[in-house]
Order: sequence, then C-alpha cells, then structure tokens
Amino acid sequence: MPANKKATGLDKKELLSLLKMMLLVRRFEERAAQMYGLRKIGGFCHLYIGQEAVATGSIAPLDLKKDYVLTAYRDHGHALACGMDPKACMAELFGKQTGCSKGKGGSMHFFDADKHMLGGNGIVGSQIPVATGVAYKINYLKEGGVVMCYFGDGAIHQGAFHESLNLAKIWNLPIVYICENNQYGMGTDFKRVSAIEDLSVRGIAYGMHSAQIDGMDVETVYEASRKAVDAARNGEPSLLEIKTYRYKGHSMSDPAKYRTKDELNAYKEQDPILLLKARMLKRGSLTENAFKKMDDEIKAICNESVTYAEQSPEPQLSELYQDIYV
Repeated sequence: MPANKKATGLDKKELLSLLKMMLLVRRFEERAAQMYGLRKIGGFCHLYIGQEAVATGSIAPLDLKKDYVLTAYRDHGHALACGMDPKACMAELFGKQTGCSKGKGGSMHFFDADKHMLGGNGIVGSQIPVATGVAYKINYLKEGGVVMCYFGDGAIHQGAFHESLNLAKIWNLPIVYICENNQYGMGTDFKRVSAIEDLSVRGIAYGMHSAQIDGMDVETVYEASRKAVDAARNGEPSLLEIKTYRYKGHSMSDPAKYRTKDELNAYKEQDPILLLKARMLKRGSLTENAFKKMDDEIKAICNESVTYAEQSPEPQLSELYQDIYV
C-alpha cells in the first residue's frame, strides 16, 4: 500500500484536508477561549476542543449542495467543517451585526442556510426531530440528499430521540444520527445516568444499523460515516455512537473538577490532531515544516477573524424585531 494511503482510501491531499480542518477548529476554539477570558465574548460558550475528529471526519463525506447538517449547542466545529466563514463565526460570538446569525444567536446558534448547516440548537435534543423532518422533506421531494444529525450522550435519553428514530426507520429516511459521546453530560459521567454503556444499541431497537466508533481517530470516523451516508442515500437510516472526549469543561464557566488530571492526560495522549499528524509523518506524507506552515496559516486566519469581529458594528436597535416572524 502506498505511503499516503490507508484502508480508508484517502490520499495525501484528502488527509491534509482533514488535518487542516481539525487544526482550524482547534485554533478557532483556542482564540474563542481567549476572547471569552477577556470578556469580549459573553453568554454561553461550549468549546469543541478534543472532539475535532468527529465533525471533521463525518462531514467530509457529505455533498453539502444537497446534504444537511444539524447539531446541538456545541456547534463551532460543525459550522467550520461545513465551510462557514471563521470571520462570520467569530463575529457571532462577539454579538456583532456581521455574525452568521446577525449577532443574535451567539455560540449556540451558528447557522448558514446556503451551506446547508441548519444550526446549532440550545435545547437538549431539540434538533433531533427537526433533522428527522428535514430528512422527510428530502425523501418526499426525492432530492437524493442525506441529513447528519449530531447530539450528545445527554440527549440520547430524551423521548424525542426515540420517537425520531422510530419514524426514520418506518419511513426509511435518509438520515445518520450521530451521538457524540464525550463521556460527560454537563458534569455527570454518562455511565451514572445510562442503563447501558454501549449507547449505539439504542438504534438496534428500531431495526437500524448501529455502531460504536473511535472518535479520536479521524480516519476511522470518516470511513464509518462514509458507509453510513452511502446507506442513507439508499433509504437506510443509522445510528453511530462516536466516542470522543472534550478537553475543556462543559462550557466556559465549568472548571471540570469532576474528573481527574490523570484521566484528562490519558485522553490528551489520544489527541486526534497529533494522532493524524504522527501517522502522516510516519507515512512520509507530511513534514514538520509543512505542518508548522499549515498551523501558522491557520493561526493567521483565526487572528484575522478576531480582528474582523472586534471591528464589526453592533446590531442596530431596529434589528431587535427583525427575523422573528415570517
């Protein structure tokens, strides 16, 4: 097998694209954390640091001209992976008029209809029936698209989750449900609130393909997602539990004292960015200099997004009642 190939069939260019996207998400989130600390960003802010392989690897197989993405409130990574402009995303965090939701949605409500990213959603599990409805629309109009619906381990016990999977299977909807199990529902270990530890078996109850995936390996995520997307296009919905880990607290106000430093450090040794970087270095499809150049370019993009956000205007008072009613 050539040095730049793996079982996934991804070539050097495709792997570099995945690495670049994960780096973009990481550096964007780091800058967001800094700006929050400086009180330039307010309200809720849920960072995606550590989970980059999930959004990056699963959105990569999509065709966002006809496919759609819906997710929960930890949505920055999904937005960037869908191709949303980092400047518009940062401006949204700053509450500025130039933000992707005109400064009125904030961290939990990144949205870009043109990119088919139909939003982060602040209410736990609320996006699951909405995404199922989008899949119904695609199926009804025979558009050939697929929906990727993301939610956390805390949302999988919501009734809306079960109702949605039941309907998706009854109607054979083109949807892939992805449970991003980052081990904690806010500050509670998911094992304390779940009767089962393998959350993927929830899908088996509705007769759909289900699997538990290593979410720290972007190539593994990509391959599992590609197969699920192909199946969804043929009317076979599925549930993927992608096991990942967030390196920061639930939100910026969470010191995460409910876990040990040893646990955190153990997961940092599985850093999805460093894992792919090391693999590519070993294969000869990446050099340290090339990685540093890529990282420097991405840091410049994120710095530019902060400058743009700082210089953008506040929403006008007249915007207060805009976009409320159709």
